[in-house]
Amino acid sequence: MGCFWCAQALFEKFSGVTHIDCGYAGGHTENPTYEDVCSDETGHAEVVRITYDPAKITYQQLLDIFWDVHDPTTPNQQGNDMGTQYRSIILYENPGQKRLAEASKQAEETKLKMPVATEIVPLTAFYRAEEYHQEYFKKHPWLPYCLFVISPKLQKLEAHPPQSIKPTN
Repeated sequence: MGCFWCAQALFEKFSGVTHIDCGYAGGHTENPTYEDVCSDETGHAEVVRITYDPAKITYQQLLDIFWDVHDPTTPNQQGNDMGTQYRSIILYENPGQKRLAEASKQAEETKLKMPVATEIVPLTAFYRAEEYHQEYFKKHPWLPYCLFVISPKLQKLEAHPPQSIKPTN
């Protein structure tokens, strides 16, 4: 979905999402740092690990949010964020999640009438990002990236949430 600061700020708006960690996954380097991931040599993407209450929000609804809040057609880029660490990726933990993710990707391609670049791969390891990346938007809403990239996405999400679910605030 691009930058994990944005993904965290967007997903935490939904009831049933109980915790989100920013981190790195989808690559081959163990225990990467932010600088390592930015080097484009680790294979990792910036990702969020979402803990949620399935009685309040479903995996399918999380997928609906995912498709709604980013452009899945641009490989290795979201807006001005460019590089493989910003690629669109879904990392699944079990066959049920894989099946739902693949079906949702197919539905998104049908809806958009164009190919979707999103990777769907098994989660083999998640590396929590450095502490200064956690809750970045909450801690720094006045910084330029937050004001000019994250805030407009939040406003758009609040004005036009996915049909299957509504934000909490």
